[in-house]
Amino acid sequence: MARSKYSKDTPRAAVPQLEAFRIAEAILIAKGCPVDIASEVAAHLVDSDLSGVESHGVWRILPYAGYYDSGYLAAEVRPELQQNARGAWSVTGNGGIGIPAMSIAIRDVVARAQETGIAAIAVTEAGHTGRLGAFAEYAAEQGCLAIIIGGGGREAWRLVAPYGGRKALMSTNPYAIGIPGGKRGPVIVDFATSAAAAGWVYGARIAGAKLPEGVLIDRDGNPSTDPEAYFEGGAILTAGGAKGYALSVAAEMIAEAMLGPVTTECNWLMLAMDCSLYQEPSRLQEIAEGILDEFRNCPPGPGFDRVEIPGEREADARAENAEKPILLPEATWAEIRMLAEGVGVEV
Repeated sequence: MARSKYSKDTPRAAVPQLEAFRIAEAILIAKGCPVDIASEVAAHLVDSDLSGVESHGVWRILPYAGYYDSGYLAAEVRPELQQNARGAWSVTGNGGIGIPAMSIAIRDVVARAQETGIAAIAVTEAGHTGRLGAFAEYAAEQGCLAIIIGGGGREAWRLVAPYGGRKALMSTNPYAIGIPGGKRGPVIVDFATSAAAAGWVYGARIAGAKLPEGVLIDRDGNPSTDPEAYFEGGAILTAGGAKGYALSVAAEMIAEAMLGPVTTECNWLMLAMDCSLYQEPSRLQEIAEGILDEFRNCPPGPGFDRVEIPGEREADARAENAEKPILLPEATWAEIRMLAEGVGVEV
């Protein structure tokens, strides 16, 4: 089960994985997505739930459907790989969902890094990109260090208050880093520069759940655990106070000042480096395991069962959940079923 930010008493429905995939895929096809893109997006959402990242899981089909209905996202388009006059590579999502655009980008940048040692690529004109960690995992599994930075889109996505402020002005401006790790697989860092991904706030509202303290402020700047406080003029806080804010500002500079004005959700920069430039893979794993094993064996502090390594929780969750149903909030699953029925999908 995911480590949810929702209140523990939120009622849950056990949804078989194949059923969740089938319904999500069918909804996307009904909204006009090509079959292969619908399948890729639905599989990504299911995998996010299985990885314990509920904020980017199957519930996202609800806002995705709304984006297509409103015209915010185009359903029938495909992402395109392109190169500019100075030789820089990028992927344009052409205003469609961002998951397939990010997939093309990470595969291209990793392939070029394996040939030349280091490579970069930008992603623009793409909608929601799903769980960033999935793309960082791919790069790390191919022997690369990957750094992914997203930002911009403030005009459409004013979600987060700058440190010291009480008005939502920034997006969640996320980062992901992936690198080959020890015996248990890659080390994956995947975080929003806000105290919680916006998906937790929107999802909590649908699920009728409360959020932990330290995530939200209301419109007067007072702390709140009620997601409605955000929708009534409040804001999400930055993660770690000034540190999260500083990272968010850096993402704004990279994603919008450098890559250009955002036209859909936000812009992205991906960097990839072949780790074998500096260390043979077997030696890297040996050194990494020594570092990580020491951390794992640190005595846990009050309130903790153990020390975890970034990325291993998701890998452990996928292994644990491989044959289990997805546990969606009952209210959320009811909304998804209603949406499916409304577009003629059998439920």
